[in-house]
Amino acid sequence: MVVADTLKRNNVNVIGDGDRTLVMAHGFGCDQNMWRFLTPHFQDQFRIVLFDYVGSGKSDPKAFSLKKYSVLDGYAQDIIDVCEALELTGVTFLGHSVSSMTGMIAALKAPSLIAKLAMICPSPSFLNDPPHYYGGFERDDLEGLIDLMDRNHIGWANHLAPLVMGTSGENMVAELTDSFCSTDPVFAKTFAKATFFSDCRHLLSRAQQPTLILQSAEDALASVSVGEFLQAQMPNAKMEIIEANGHCLHMTHPDQIAPLLLEFARG
Repeated sequence: MVVADTLKRNNVNVIGDGDRTLVMAHGFGCDQNMWRFLTPHFQDQFRIVLFDYVGSGKSDPKAFSLKKYSVLDGYAQDIIDVCEALELTGVTFLGHSVSSMTGMIAALKAPSLIAKLAMICPSPSFLNDPPHYYGGFERDDLEGLIDLMDRNHIGWANHLAPLVMGTSGENMVAELTDSFCSTDPVFAKTFAKATFFSDCRHLLSRAQQPTLILQSAEDALASVSVGEFLQAQMPNAKMEIIEANGHCLHMTHPDQIAPLLLEFARG
């Protein structure tokens, strides 16, 4: 794929003038616009790469492949393609939610591209696997959520958005609901299944990059125990717990997490 095709396909935008590069990857049901509260903290010191996964935001819908994007590896390949199109190496990757895992997968596949991993409210698996791991959901719960997408896409968005934003982001629930609703239902369901039914626990010990985990104190999708599991399994990970209720710290608490991210990315 030629450079121009990749940049158009993933709606790539580059801002900032720094000599270091920060790649930001949005979570499920979102797009690069969700980073707008955080980018002002970085653009004087970093070159910031923003993009939309195929099937999200203003990406090229004609590039969507059900086979490719039914698994997280497909989204990780988008990250690799964007980095290669811009001839990037040694970047700091910042992923929200499921993008924490897609970024890790990309780093394992192409370690020269990604030097550091920063994760906002990550989860390696949303499914409970007792007695050693509790992702927060039973399979029936998640299958019911996917079923609701089929039966009532708007109702599904209205149900999920408040859960994701939490009480810290009550004023942003409508924006997230609109984002969910504006995504093609086929693309949304494909990404949802890849997100909620993936299991990346077996990959964690292989990720050698320095990793910063930013965890909400109260998060309906990824509890503190999930963050602790990640920290324990990843060789070079540290975790910071933010006093917040919700899954979107980059939107609800940008002023609190920006200094932590700046210190990590510059270190």
